[in-house]
Amino acid sequence: MTPSTESIQTELPEVVRRYLAAHAERDVDTALAAFGPDAVIVDDRRTYRGATGVLDFLQRAGADFMYTTTLTGWEREGERGWIVRNRLEGDFPGGVADLAYRFTLDADLIAVLEIGAV
Repeated sequence: MTPSTESIQTELPEVVRRYLAAHAERDVDTALAAFGPDAVIVDDRRTYRGATGVLDFLQRAGADFMYTTTLTGWEREGERGWIVRNRLEGDFPGGVADLAYRFTLDADLIAVLEIGAV
């Protein structure tokens, strides 16, 4: 079952919604503004640290492929964490990927984002 727009708006933190929407639209500036200055992203066995690293990730992530993203679910993880599940479909090897985006928030900004297979 795909989450409803209403449940997305009422349950997921605003900064997570803003990042997901900006990343889907490849709006690097808006996505970057969702992260704290010392944020860390871990994706595909690579770690990106601080504003420069996050910017590098945002500029590179998925740039070689065309794909769509469908939010398939989420759950709260402790006081500061959220796990958001997405299905990506596109022209990348394999054509379909189910990914978990594990967010750790700090003061209404993303402190850590870990992306991995579901």
